[in-house]
Amino acid sequence: MFAIVNVEECELRSPRERYREQVRDEVKAHAWRQVATTGATALSLNAIAKQMGVSGPALYRYFASRDELITALILDAYRDLSTAGQAAAAAAKTPAAQLAAIALAIREWALAEPHRYLLIYGTPVPGYVAPTEATTLAASLMALLLDAFADIPSTPGSKSATALEKHLATHRDWAGNEHAGDSALHRALAFWTRVHGVLSLELAGHFVGMAFDPALLYAAEVDAAITENAEQGRGRPAPAR
Repeated sequence: MFAIVNVEECELRSPRERYREQVRDEVKAHAWRQVATTGATALSLNAIAKQMGVSGPALYRYFASRDELITALILDAYRDLSTAGQAAAAAAKTPAAQLAAIALAIREWALAEPHRYLLIYGTPVPGYVAPTEATTLAASLMALLLDAFADIPSTPGSKSATALEKHLATHRDWAGNEHAGDSALHRALAFWTRVHGVLSLELAGHFVGMAFDPALLYAAEVDAAITENAEQGRGRPAPAR
């Protein structure tokens, strides 16, 4: 993993600030390796300090606690995934194509970085509470889904779907400042749960031994989530393979 460096920002930082940022990046690199091998619950600043050849107290000057380090990892992961989703959406020409592209970008990112995906969408770390900034970054990806579904008309739903949409009208904090209608909220939420449901099962290894291609299941679920409530007669998007 390589960080994108802004040359102008680097020039404005003092040597001490640049060194501090370099050490923090090194700590995070060690932390990601720990998360990938033993999980976030076993993350240890003292173990990282030993790997880096410094004392534990010295490392605490860069991260005051394990939770602060976990927060830094979570924010980096959300930013990276949000950037991938935004790039995918920007390259697509229609709302349906945007949704398919976003879903594909999420899966590609998750398969390439499973430990990062599971840190933000897997089992919560006991005792850890994510900051508001993490919720804001997560909402930025949801905003892409809401924008796309707001532009895809839907047919009337079932009684239970209508009840959910009425409920969401007054429980939409997770949607941020979006002005999407109740139906768009419903469809975006359903899309989000279906995409992450299949992906989480795949990454957890639940499809191993079942002798089918998870990519095809994922593509079918994405396609269904996009088209089931879409206006009849619209073209179906390309499968998210």
